[in-house]
Amino acid sequence: MLSVALPTVWGATAITYKLTCPVAQQNGLGARIVTSAVFFAVGTGLVLHVRRAFLRELRLARQVAGAAQSVLLRPLPQRIDGLRVAAAQLSADRGAVVGGDLYEVIATEHGVRVVMGDVRGHGIGAIGTVAAVLGSFREAVHDEVELGGVLRRLERALARHLRERARAEHPSAGLSAALDPDSPVAEEFVTVLLLEIRGDGEVRAFNCGHPSPYLLSGGRADVLMAGEPMPPLGPFPLPAELSAEHCGQLLPGEALLLHTDGVEDARDAHGRFFPLPAVLADAVRTQPVSPQAVLGAVFSRLLRHAGGSPADDVAVLVLRNDRTQVPRRQQEPPVAHQVT
Repeated sequence: MLSVALPTVWGATAITYKLTCPVAQQNGLGARIVTSAVFFAVGTGLVLHVRRAFLRELRLARQVAGAAQSVLLRPLPQRIDGLRVAAAQLSADRGAVVGGDLYEVIATEHGVRVVMGDVRGHGIGAIGTVAAVLGSFREAVHDEVELGGVLRRLERALARHLRERARAEHPSAGLSAALDPDSPVAEEFVTVLLLEIRGDGEVRAFNCGHPSPYLLSGGRADVLMAGEPMPPLGPFPLPAELSAEHCGQLLPGEALLLHTDGVEDARDAHGRFFPLPAVLADAVRTQPVSPQAVLGAVFSRLLRHAGGSPADDVAVLVLRNDRTQVPRRQQEPPVAHQVT
């Protein structure tokens, strides 16, 4: 009522002045100046009122978006089962705080399980798919003994979400909308990197079309080899037999950096890609590796490289093994490819 009452009062004041004030009836220069000043004050008041209303709505929208982000991408604790963690994401949509990138780290009886994903597209339109995949992951990691079972649960959750979305967008078409290969929903996909870090540091992984992680060790940043990637979830079904890739061990003091393709695909004004390996090499020269420092270095250099506004959503997750010891009989470094 207040938002309606104030403009009404301002308008009534202007009309009353025009109809009843003797000065408003005169045609002299002085009278016209006074009348113009009155209407200018009324107009200014209305503009300021509308501006305050818009700012209030914007603050409310940001609060709602922040609440959505806290549910979808929950702030990760600094330590999870002996691993030090740092993560952050940045939406490509101006003013948005959520986008199409997703990540989660959960300690289970089967080990610490990690997901990093990237939904096709970015911004507000990808939130539903992010919610479906993350919700399934948070349930499956505790229920499934094998990491392959978790991946199958993610595939089923994504397929179910896309079917429901197709029916919602084309209710008259019914089930045929979800099965139509020409439907925009049929082109949706999610790249996924799924990791399991066991108590002895052994790393197992599934990579469905996602950028490979980096191993930060000994002052170097090397690409962690996790076998031949499978296609992203969505367009093609998973193989009948799933076997996680064994990537060696993450030894105490070593770290893994997971990221979405928005990082390495970011370009500067001259069209040059973001040099992530060089940035990581600089960030890990100081030992021991600090996940927060690595995260800060990547984002500060990335924003400077992209002129403050990357073209795609960006997410980065750093995990450092802070466990004090690893069984000697299994101390094998992860298989990595050195970046030149």
